[in-house]
Amino acid sequence: MAKLKPAVNSNDHIQGNEDAPIELVQYGDYQCPHCGRAYPIIKSIQKKLGNNVKFVFRNFPLSEIHPNAMHAALAAEAASAQNKFWEMHDIIYENQQHLYDVDLVKYAVKIGLDPKQFKADFEAPQYLEKIEIDFESGVRSGVNGTPSFFINGQKYDEDWDEAPFLAHLRSLI
Repeated sequence: MAKLKPAVNSNDHIQGNEDAPIELVQYGDYQCPHCGRAYPIIKSIQKKLGNNVKFVFRNFPLSEIHPNAMHAALAAEAASAQNKFWEMHDIIYENQQHLYDVDLVKYAVKIGLDPKQFKADFEAPQYLEKIEIDFESGVRSGVNGTPSFFINGQKYDEDWDEAPFLAHLRSLI
């Protein structure tokens, strides 16, 4: 079974209880329709498990088949500079059919980002580097498609429809 490499660390985007018994890591692509289907499932699982789950998102844009995925990932990373990564993450997945640059700027304004800073951060090399580091970690961890999940450091290759996924996660508490 594939292991998460590297382990979750301070460079990751983390949502939830840092000390939760379940650490759920997703490698995702903002334009991937399967990731779009997984988005509300993850939200529901987070709500149902509460403090028992720590959710981590790592970028894995499949740019060859999803031409807007990289810019969407850059928008989320640029939003992190203004402490709004999760707000941008959510609005992108909630508007997955509209991921052109003009749309991403509209989302930035809608979630309260300073548009000038957002545009500068969008072009800043450190955010592209962060995405590349996430992607490389996915490759080293055995990710070959999106979404890919890791639970407590182990790759999860089972059904991620909500009922079986939630049942599996609950069994770990």
